[in-house]
Amino acid sequence: MDVKAFRTAGYQAIDRICDYISSLEDRKVVSVVKPGYLREALPDHAPDKGENFEEIANDFQDLILPGITHWQHPSFFAWYPCAGTMEGILGDLYASSITNPAFNWISGPACTELEAIVMDWSAKLFGLSDAFLNMSGVGGGAIQTTASESAMTVVVAAREDFIRRHPDIPMEKLVLYITTETHILGIKTAMILGITCRALEVKAEDDYGLRGDALRAALEEDKANGMHPFVLIATVGTTGTGAVDRIDEIGSIAQEHGLWLHIDSAWAGVAMACPEYRGLCQLDAINTYADSFCTNLHKWGLVNFDASTLWVRDRTLLTQALDVAPPEYLRSKASDEGTVIDYRNWQLFFGRRFRSLKIWFVLRSFGVQGFRAYIRKGMALSNKFSSLVEASPYFEIVTPPSLALTVFRLLPPADTDIDRTDNTSINALNRLFNRRLLDRDLMLTTVDVGDVLCIRLAVGSQQTEEKHIDKAWEVLCAEVGPAVEEWKAIGDVPPSWMSSMYRKSGGEEKPGAK
Repeated sequence: MDVKAFRTAGYQAIDRICDYISSLEDRKVVSVVKPGYLREALPDHAPDKGENFEEIANDFQDLILPGITHWQHPSFFAWYPCAGTMEGILGDLYASSITNPAFNWISGPACTELEAIVMDWSAKLFGLSDAFLNMSGVGGGAIQTTASESAMTVVVAAREDFIRRHPDIPMEKLVLYITTETHILGIKTAMILGITCRALEVKAEDDYGLRGDALRAALEEDKANGMHPFVLIATVGTTGTGAVDRIDEIGSIAQEHGLWLHIDSAWAGVAMACPEYRGLCQLDAINTYADSFCTNLHKWGLVNFDASTLWVRDRTLLTQALDVAPPEYLRSKASDEGTVIDYRNWQLFFGRRFRSLKIWFVLRSFGVQGFRAYIRKGMALSNKFSSLVEASPYFEIVTPPSLALTVFRLLPPADTDIDRTDNTSINALNRLFNRRLLDRDLMLTTVDVGDVLCIRLAVGSQQTEEKHIDKAWEVLCAEVGPAVEEWKAIGDVPPSWMSSMYRKSGGEEKPGAK
């Protein structure tokens, strides 16, 4: 492809991307293809001769798009949002035009310096302490791929720091702490690094956040058994329920026992852009106690995947763990003099993409005010949904609404003889109910909260408006009766509930309908 052909194909690509974004609302949220559909459609080997690019681009439209679940769809409420702004698209496009692995400063000075700058911009946007700024010369931030990589990176640094200070302690005696609500990144990190992981039980009465007493008891128990705690991954906004660990309680205990405290706030952290949510997110305690902090701009932060932002209080603990004496071909005058950052020493891998460009585009285009307006809009929509759930006799809020997340379930009405403590049966109802919602092209996800199966709705798509919350609520209410009817048919619900509460004959009001 020459420049002329690229220009033609590029214009077509931009037009098609614009058409795609404009038509999102008219598409199904969830792909309806069957497993293996693409292998059946494509040959089992690469073409011997190059193909016409227009045909290739058409196959993207005809074969790839039908197999996409549309995370930016205004009715996508599953997991957490995955940002997809046009500024982010253009940032990635420009970055791809100057492909650069940026493993050290001299290999891409602008890549390195822009990253240091936008990480400082972002730290200030979220209210992080000056100790986390690159310009401090002590702490600083680097862009990683995901929160999982961020967590693994700092656990490696924490492990190496602990071993350096305690060289006689065998690695199998080290303990990484998480909670029963922590993302699987904690367990996976421990598996890969070959260290012990202990998940501390969190309780409903504490809104599933880790408390100081529970941490202290676990530390004392493990130390008495000859183990050596070295790192704690705490969470601000857990994946399942949006729970917030009590950083104000556990922070001082972590310091007392010499633990590295990492805060994983992959989804919720961007809410700290709005001053009114900083207390909920424990910002003061983070600034006081955290050794590292991570949030994902590619979730609720308007920057296209991937863009996980990681800050550390002491950069030397990262570089001591991850730096390898460079061979001659990696040396440069600036690096040798220590006047620049070589970001290869701030991550597990060597090369890195020019991610800072799309962050720069987004932050400049939206500005602080626009970024905050986007977060507040999501909060307002989520509050509307949670208020509908709270007012309904058919649903129950299971955990307190957290920022833009609502965790709820369908319940038998109180004035029937259904045993509301029979979670096995009610869980079956909710699993069936959620399946029916997916059939109606409303994508939510389920989560186990103790022995209770819940449904979770997370707001975050830039295109979501109040009408989409209303539509989601209408679908939820419309599926209550049919779900119970199907549940009854398989023997999981007594006839008395169905006959007394859910009208099946034509012309009668459905639950929640107005």
